[in-house]
Amino acid sequence: MLILWLLIATLTSLFPVGQTSLPLVINTWPFRNATTAAWSVLQSGGSVLDAVEKGCARCEIEQCDGTVGYGGSPDESGETTLDALIMNGDTMEAGAVADLRRIKNAIGVARAVMEHTDHTLLVGESASVFAENMGFVAEDLTTNKSVNIFLEWLKGNCQPNYRKNVYPDPSKSCGPYRPKVAAAQMKRARHANAHAHDTIGMIAFDKDGHVAAGTSTNGLKHKVPGRVGDSPIIGAGAYADSSAGAAAATGDGDLMMRFLPSYLAVELMRAGAAPSAACKSAISRIKRHYSEFFGAIICANTTGHYGAACNKAPGLSQFHFMVSDYDSVTPVLKSVDCF
Repeated sequence: MLILWLLIATLTSLFPVGQTSLPLVINTWPFRNATTAAWSVLQSGGSVLDAVEKGCARCEIEQCDGTVGYGGSPDESGETTLDALIMNGDTMEAGAVADLRRIKNAIGVARAVMEHTDHTLLVGESASVFAENMGFVAEDLTTNKSVNIFLEWLKGNCQPNYRKNVYPDPSKSCGPYRPKVAAAQMKRARHANAHAHDTIGMIAFDKDGHVAAGTSTNGLKHKVPGRVGDSPIIGAGAYADSSAGAAAATGDGDLMMRFLPSYLAVELMRAGAAPSAACKSAISRIKRHYSEFFGAIICANTTGHYGAACNKAPGLSQFHFMVSDYDSVTPVLKSVDCF
């Protein structure tokens, strides 16, 4: 225990925190309009859950960077599906959806799961039917842009893809694929880049210290149909606890979800770590096993201090995120150097 406290003290001294006063909105990537939408909710007296929902929904409507909302990241069959999560830091209730079809407002459906069921996560076609029963409008998530992305991928022999140990050779050919029998396990390079993993992760604190966190994404471009990443997984994509703080992650979800970085960061803040130090420690845990993984995390504690950290990888040397608080008239773009 003494060693843990010494580690926290050392990290906290090395990585100073951003300082602000509550309320606070912080989100991944330069998605300014999402920050503005969430902040407006808090300014008008809305709840932190309302703020996170409206902020993430703004990105879903605007199709932020093509990686949130409809019309982006088609899977191997050319279909766009959505994942989302929302968590109440006061009650520890959460709702999430994954592999959601036909419904544009994924974060809204996630909140409906939390507020209208005893469940936490609904997936696939059943999640879509649930959404329709809750009054969400069924719409086509495909656009001309997503169709063109898919057709170009087919023309390029389905490169990149996320298959391994199958035939035909996935590095050269499209499927359908079958498993190789008694073959040596082959390790393929991962296809991570800044425009394939731009999940919006958002944290909102009100002036009384209530906190909520959420995520929304259309997942990984050219993913295997049915794939679910970290975004809708509690403790991976996001986590919130009003007694300690909140965190949200973005990046290579298939790797990051194995380490529950958002949960880890919140628990480190509970133990006394500054947000920047907690973020860096969560990234370091993953980096030990996957040194070149693509990922970042934002963290904020109950006093309104915040921070971020990212792993230095091809295409990611600096991570940008948005902050809105009483010290700024408009949302401020912040950055942190990756390590």
